[in-house]
Amino acid sequence: MKKRDQAERQSQDITRRHSSDRKLDLAAHAAWLYYIADNNQEEIAGKLGISRQAAQRLVALAVSEKLIKFRLDYPLAFCLELAEALRNQFGLVTCEVVPSGDNGNSLLAGLGNCGAVHLEAHLAAKAPSVIAFSSGRTLREMVEQMPLMNQPQHKIVSIVGNLSHYGRAGHHEVVMHLCERTGASAYPVPTPVVATSIEERELLQTQRSFVAIKELVGQAKVTFVGIGTVEWNAPLHQSGFVNDAEIAELIELGAIGEIAGWAYNQQGLLLKQGTNTKVAGVPLEQPVDRTTIAIAGGLSKANAIRAALAGKLVNGLITDESVAQALLNKT
Repeated sequence: MKKRDQAERQSQDITRRHSSDRKLDLAAHAAWLYYIADNNQEEIAGKLGISRQAAQRLVALAVSEKLIKFRLDYPLAFCLELAEALRNQFGLVTCEVVPSGDNGNSLLAGLGNCGAVHLEAHLAAKAPSVIAFSSGRTLREMVEQMPLMNQPQHKIVSIVGNLSHYGRAGHHEVVMHLCERTGASAYPVPTPVVATSIEERELLQTQRSFVAIKELVGQAKVTFVGIGTVEWNAPLHQSGFVNDAEIAELIELGAIGEIAGWAYNQQGLLLKQGTNTKVAGVPLEQPVDRTTIAIAGGLSKANAIRAALAGKLVNGLITDESVAQALLNKT
């Protein structure tokens, strides 16, 4: 009886999977007819042999399951002007400006979308390359908007750890997730973001795996980073990567922003004190030599972005129009 019950459950599981796959197939077909072939819902219903309401639900399912991606092909003239002005003002190798949107979610989606276009261009290359990343919500959104690819020739390497002092993982890891979507090889940093002591950091960075990752980062064709603020309950603090005493010390030392856990002041200079003595990730270049693109937006980050540009911690920027205007008005 047990074997029969097990066989029946397996048969039911297979049936459910087939049903789910069939529904996604129909959703993809409906979305293609709607967005690509320019059919209305009534035409889709007729071609698929379903009701108009079912056609509407299938198109909505395709969007919710991210079977179809939205990218704006028409360039916005004002954003292009801002990007060109920023490129000239700060000597950037690349710069993109997206509309600010009505809320945080639309801004995040816009930044992620623009970043995904840049990233996809690098990953589409047939020649093997190394691409490096920090972590964070905006970079994670960029990865979420990437299409599924099969590019095993590339290496995706992190420049920052993803653990707190107590071993808790961060919510916005990028490297492993991107490799799941692209088939590339993943090289995460096997350390916490900030070690508990200088001695621990030195020990962690003598590991063969860390030395190998540091060498890979030196070969990276491009590095994508997020920019965080340094304040109470900022992501670095909220995620447990630094504790209350450490964030208070950074604020006292004049830190205004951070990239991959490395704090810097209003002039964009990396601090020589505080948690920077214990950051266990790959050191930042200053001034940066390789292409390093910051993806960050929102007026709350404008000062941190301005300082990163002034200190030449990055030489590429993807941001939104409100930040772009703020940067240009105060330079």
